[in-house]
Amino acid sequence: MKRTIAMISLVMALLISCTKEEEKADLFDGKSTVIEDLPGDIGASMAEGVDGKEKRPFQDWYFNMRTKTQVKDTAAYAKTNTWDIGFTGIYNSMVVINSGTDPKSPGYGGPGKGLIVAIEKSYSEVTEAPSLQEMQTKNLSFVGWDGYPQAYNTGWYFYDLKTHISVPVKGRTFVLLTADGKFAKLEILNIYKGNPNTVTDLHWPAPYFTFRYYIQEDGSRNLNTN
Repeated sequence: MKRTIAMISLVMALLISCTKEEEKADLFDGKSTVIEDLPGDIGASMAEGVDGKEKRPFQDWYFNMRTKTQVKDTAAYAKTNTWDIGFTGIYNSMVVINSGTDPKSPGYGGPGKGLIVAIEKSYSEVTEAPSLQEMQTKNLSFVGWDGYPQAYNTGWYFYDLKTHISVPVKGRTFVLLTADGKFAKLEILNIYKGNPNTVTDLHWPAPYFTFRYYIQEDGSRNLNTN
């Protein structure tokens, strides 16, 4: 009996390992940029007594999708086109875009042309961006918790009020305009280190962002990455 249980456990472990490897391989389509475990403000905490962390507000930071780099001096660079998306709020979980015309954007008053909309399709199924006019009409300004009153059913993650664990929304992709006005698509995959399939531990290391995106450099709305 013990031998049988051991064999079953081994088979299950191999199946889980293969599944994780397959899912990871699916991220790399040859066209998209994949960012893994990009640390946010990992020194901040919502509570006292968390090892290695300080109870304080999370510091904002920006990300340049073309250079694949973080911009942490937000005060100096907010109103420039050196960033495309920003991470703000609790656990840096709210994603904002760089828009010089949107009062809700840190880039308000600058040259940024950013817009962002939610598409109820998986990343690979999003092959064309909406028209510029449609994006302007449906612009969300930011995406975060799916239950946020001002952006209900357009967020990138669900938040369990009992476990306090964030779970990415499946089958939802974000189409955006970069700071310089190019169409792009974005899938935010995880806020936890290692991009785990399931998180059950409230103290799992976070925020460590895994996401992928594709920028159409020719100016067209073609976002096909298949």
